[in-house]
Amino acid sequence: MGQRVKMVRDHKRLYKVSRSNHKSIQVKLHTEESEEELTYTMASFQVLVAVVFISAFAFQSCLVHGNFYNDMYFNWGAKHSYIFGNGDHLNLVLDKTSGSGVQSTKAYLFGSIEMLIKLVPGNSAGTVTAYYLSSTGDYHDEIDFEFLGNSSGQPYTMHTNIFTQGKGNREQQFKLWFDPTADFHNYTIHWNPTAVVWYVDSIPIRVFRNYQSEGIGFPNHQGMQVYSSLWNADNWATRGGLVKIDWTCAPFKAGLRKFNPRACKWNGPLSVFQCAFPSPANWWTSPVYKQLNWDQQGKLKWVRDNYMIYNYCTDYKRFNWQMAPECSKPQY
Repeated sequence: MGQRVKMVRDHKRLYKVSRSNHKSIQVKLHTEESEEELTYTMASFQVLVAVVFISAFAFQSCLVHGNFYNDMYFNWGAKHSYIFGNGDHLNLVLDKTSGSGVQSTKAYLFGSIEMLIKLVPGNSAGTVTAYYLSSTGDYHDEIDFEFLGNSSGQPYTMHTNIFTQGKGNREQQFKLWFDPTADFHNYTIHWNPTAVVWYVDSIPIRVFRNYQSEGIGFPNHQGMQVYSSLWNADNWATRGGLVKIDWTCAPFKAGLRKFNPRACKWNGPLSVFQCAFPSPANWWTSPVYKQLNWDQQGKLKWVRDNYMIYNYCTDYKRFNWQMAPECSKPQY
């Protein structure tokens, strides 16, 4: 604005010079204004192109309706697992020789990862069915669902955890309010730049909010692949390892269905910005996902009041009263 005022004052002063000089200076002033407008127009155009590019990238990177044939592969125990139903179903199998596991062909950053799971029925003591997201390396990020088997007639323990830059020890455990072996149930991990939320049948059970600005780690800089496995963990899974696997009940089977990665595909470090960019294609960045609504908060409280059996934030003895900093922060 100051430059334009100066130009107007100069223009008035130029009326006192000769007519020929007046005309030449007028042309010069007009040219400077045109160059300024052209620079502004080009800058606006570049911003528009960047927005279109990011939106198009995000749209192409948001995958829906995964297929086990195309979007997962066996990372161990392939002979103990099998895919069927045109790639919509997968059974993980554990016997005395081996368990089994799969992982996604792609990594993701932000969005929702959904899976329908039917857990091992009967005497599942000592077994663990795992479903989680993880990056790799010593400073990896990880978001976990793990289902700890139990003796016949006893409820499963649902174990959740989150690692940020290699730091974990953030366990919360729950008993389920239904029989997870009788039918398939939806287990969803939803995360965006604001928070990670664990859901069971659309009911939120846990929230981990982003307090990175206060020095608390958050999983927002590494793409994570999706993993699921069934394995022998009888050294710790059931009653701290007191109850071992009864191999006469083998083979143990856990069923997976409808792998649904509605998430931003990881394409390297540029994805840190692209997957977090607010846009309609990046639907997880919508303000509606920044905080649980009142109904969701009520359901979360119901689960935590009635079915939570362990919370690292209240285990003062384990941590010698040196509690994790996020434990004193509101999470929802």
